[in-house]
Amino acid sequence: MALRDELLKAIWHAFTSLDVDKSGKVSKSQLKVLSHNLCTVMRIPHDPVALEEHFKHDDEGPVSTQGYMPYLNKFILDKVQDNFDRQDFNRMCWTLCARKNLNRTHLLISDEDAFKIWCIFNFLSEDKYPLAIVNEEIEYFLRKLTEAMGGSWVEERFEDYKLELSIKQQCLSVWELITLVGTGTFSKGMDCQTLSMGITEVFHELILDIFKQGYMMKKGHKRKNWTERWFLLRPNSISYYVSENLAEKKGDIVLNGNCSVESLPDKEGKKCLFYIKCSDKSYEINASDKKRKQEWIQAIQMCISLLKLGRSAPHCESRQKRRELRQKQQAEQEELELRMRELQTANENKQHQLEAMRKKLEEAAANAAEEERSRLQIQTELQDRYRMDLEREKMVRQEMEEQVAQKSSELEQYLQRVRELEDMYHRLEDALEDEKRARQDEETVRRLQARLLEEEAAKRAELEQIHLHQQRAISETEAEKQELRKERTAQENALQAAMLQLEQLENERQGVLEQYQEVVQKLEDAAKNTRTWKHKVAHHEGLVHLIQPGSKGPQKITNWGPAAFTEAELSLREKDWQERKNRPAQTQ
Repeated sequence: MALRDELLKAIWHAFTSLDVDKSGKVSKSQLKVLSHNLCTVMRIPHDPVALEEHFKHDDEGPVSTQGYMPYLNKFILDKVQDNFDRQDFNRMCWTLCARKNLNRTHLLISDEDAFKIWCIFNFLSEDKYPLAIVNEEIEYFLRKLTEAMGGSWVEERFEDYKLELSIKQQCLSVWELITLVGTGTFSKGMDCQTLSMGITEVFHELILDIFKQGYMMKKGHKRKNWTERWFLLRPNSISYYVSENLAEKKGDIVLNGNCSVESLPDKEGKKCLFYIKCSDKSYEINASDKKRKQEWIQAIQMCISLLKLGRSAPHCESRQKRRELRQKQQAEQEELELRMRELQTANENKQHQLEAMRKKLEEAAANAAEEERSRLQIQTELQDRYRMDLEREKMVRQEMEEQVAQKSSELEQYLQRVRELEDMYHRLEDALEDEKRARQDEETVRRLQARLLEEEAAKRAELEQIHLHQQRAISETEAEKQELRKERTAQENALQAAMLQLEQLENERQGVLEQYQEVVQKLEDAAKNTRTWKHKVAHHEGLVHLIQPGSKGPQKITNWGPAAFTEAELSLREKDWQERKNRPAQTQ
């Protein structure tokens, strides 16, 4: 994301928070305060007269966003450099907008967590105003948050929420997103601390570009001792601190395309070693276990590969790919809508053609009606002719009646045959009635089979539900087993470290005891020699005491009088004894 686009999103939130009446305009006095704060945070020299000079031709009323943008671009954004703390800038804009818009009634998260969600929203939102985050980015953020909390992503729950969201709108504002996360809609079963840690982890990855962080042991370059440090992996460096509160920074490991990271064999009691080789020096690091060692090596190799290829962070690339895909889909949608409009236009043209054809058909129907009237007239004339023919036929019919009487006997025979056919017809009806009853019985059996199939389907669905509940119970039990294994592994590692320290202390105690015995033996020998010497002197010389010249320096006074060595000699002997004491500990 370009620096200007990133800054404009935060400034937009601050500007809209000053619009109390929601009229899209802000007074000049408020814009002066906002401009002064922006210049202070971004380390830009502020000219208080420039705002008045820029708007001197405008009226005394408030200024809209379109009116403020030229001044913002010319006097602030064109002068900004990437030498300021972006978190201070974001916090200033957050303070202005959160006071008015953040509703803390039902939130389970702190204001600090809400601020982090606000920053993540600015990173994932579209470059359109008013700012909003689409469904795909909401799903990406919630997936990241669920993984950070150690939970499992439930696709069905988000699909249901997406259906509810599509009914109202297709995106969320920043305050709706904070409410969605802060009320625990997608973090049920998680406590507030776990939710806060998950938000912080996603914030570190997406906003602060921290790919990985955690405690590891680092070997010193001068004293060659191992010290526990808190490491932070960024795209181009690894920073290490005294503790995770980041209060005291101890150094940076600058990464570039020429760096390399490799695993080391176990040595000096360290079992998860690897080293980072840079152009000027190398660093030996020991992870807590093999899994974390492999994760750190893979993460550092990924950063080095990205630096070699000159590519940005993976989350930035994935966000850009998602945006390009959405733009491509939107272009395809617009093309489809254009084709639909073209088809609609063609359909309207077809409708016009059909209307013209309908009019032609109406004209043809009118012509057909005219032809029908002429046809009826011709038919009337024909009927008159037929009437005359009918009268002639009556005469012919009388003649035919005589012939019918002759054929009456033939008719009796014909009626007899008709009666036989009627009997056959009744028998046929009885057969049809039997067939109808058989079909009704068949329909009853079919309905019974259908009801049995429905009951079988219900039983199968019930068994599938029971199977799903069993699968969920098994997955939950497996997750608990994995957590117990992790805790047991951590306790075993801690016990091994304590045993190593106890063994080292035992070796040091043995060395000190041996040195103490040597000193006691030397003191006993010296006491024997002294008693022997005194006895000889008393035997040969009586009470005569030998007087010898002593050291000019200050003597060490003991319980038996002046010592045979000075303070400087005593310090040299103590130093020599301390070196002999440390030498066995180093060899161990």
